[in-house]
Amino acid sequence: MSITNTPTSNDACLSIVHSLMCHRQGGESEAFSKRAIESLVKKLKEKKDELDSLITAITTNGAHPSKCVTIQRTLDGRLQVAGRKGFPHVIYARLWRWPDLHKNELKHIKCCQFAFDLKCDYVCVNPYHYERVVSPGIDLSGLSLTGSVPGSSLIVKDECDFDSPQSLPSIESGHSIQTIQHPPSSSRPPLTEPFAPPNLLPPAEASTSASSSAFPALAPGSGRKISHDCKQQHSWPRNNSFTPNITHHTNGHLQHHTPMPHPAPYWSVHNELAFQPPISNHPAPDYWCSIAYFEMDVQVGETFKVPSSCPIVTVDGYVDPSGGDRFCLGQLSNVHRTEAIERARLHIGKGVQLECKGEGDVWVRCLSDHAVFVQSYYLDREAGRAPGDAVHKIYPSAYIKVFDLRQCHRQMQQQAATAQAAAAAQAAAVAGNIPGPGSVGGIAPAISKTQRRREENRIPFRISFCTNTLG
Repeated sequence: MSITNTPTSNDACLSIVHSLMCHRQGGESEAFSKRAIESLVKKLKEKKDELDSLITAITTNGAHPSKCVTIQRTLDGRLQVAGRKGFPHVIYARLWRWPDLHKNELKHIKCCQFAFDLKCDYVCVNPYHYERVVSPGIDLSGLSLTGSVPGSSLIVKDECDFDSPQSLPSIESGHSIQTIQHPPSSSRPPLTEPFAPPNLLPPAEASTSASSSAFPALAPGSGRKISHDCKQQHSWPRNNSFTPNITHHTNGHLQHHTPMPHPAPYWSVHNELAFQPPISNHPAPDYWCSIAYFEMDVQVGETFKVPSSCPIVTVDGYVDPSGGDRFCLGQLSNVHRTEAIERARLHIGKGVQLECKGEGDVWVRCLSDHAVFVQSYYLDREAGRAPGDAVHKIYPSAYIKVFDLRQCHRQMQQQAATAQAAAAAQAAAVAGNIPGPGSVGGIAPAISKTQRRREENRIPFRISFCTNTLG
């Protein structure tokens, strides 16, 4: 539609909606897009100057300066359209500018007086009053980390850089994403695992919803003997009752984490740590991990279970029938698959290799030609981060540890002790005893059923494939 035929605020809502629909990017369905645009136009009908600003901005692709286009801020800051809730500035930025946009990638321009981050009573939804700040070549659209600490932002960490900012903004409010790199290392895997001191951070908790990425999440379990791909071979006994779960999300992302190898002197200093008694004397489970593959938060295919007899499993993008030690994502079909997901899947290639060591530690090797992005509380702790505030970039050929069972076991013991102490304090308060220092108003803090269930369902790590084509 030419500029001369562009509607104005005096035209009928239907004409304005039809014109604005012609400029949508196609990331959302036509029905959802129409509902979102209709809702916005109706809200702006009484503010003709702002409606004209919106029409000008959209129909000229931001070629001309435009004013703020505002709507009332809701209590939780989110807007509901067609049964879906989201941040309003993100909804319309996806609609007219970046269909694969993630909510954390927007930053308002200086002239915007009602930007979402400014916490005003009104929110500017002019897509051209925001800039996208995601790093080139990294597509984290749809990546959501629920295990973040309040007031801290999501960090994408390349595992060779351990410099970290002291304070980070909340990932829920939308801020820039940083990277921690894990380049491939020429040294062979360490003989011992790093020792974790008593004051451990809570175990990994993460959830991902992807719009153009594929996410598998993994939980390690037990195993038997494993040999390394290096000049010398070593075997580790595995006897453990912990069963891992792997969840895959496909929007072009596979999320996995692996730790950095430790220097050789570490063995001589902590030699005794390698011979600690096993965590459990129960027989190993039949399956040491389960892998589920998701596209746009919808599981595709059945959950893939890895038997304990296969300590090494490969997850790739090919179409060969999956065996006990190989899960091929290329053979999985989905009638709702988008073009963005198709492009991401083409770059999975050789994928990643997961290896279970010892009683249940998990290592990841990136076999793909593209880096993978991993969310792992173990790596967060190794990097000195709060759990859940970093995503780690694992380069091709890199081999890194992503889950430590002994560390997780300590954390579970600490949480159990905390829960027991809280329950005892609460019982004492109910009995009329003097409340302890940890209680509030005579009632000790307790862990809710929802929180306890969330703790039980935690996933140790996730892996995401991101490609340059999805920038």
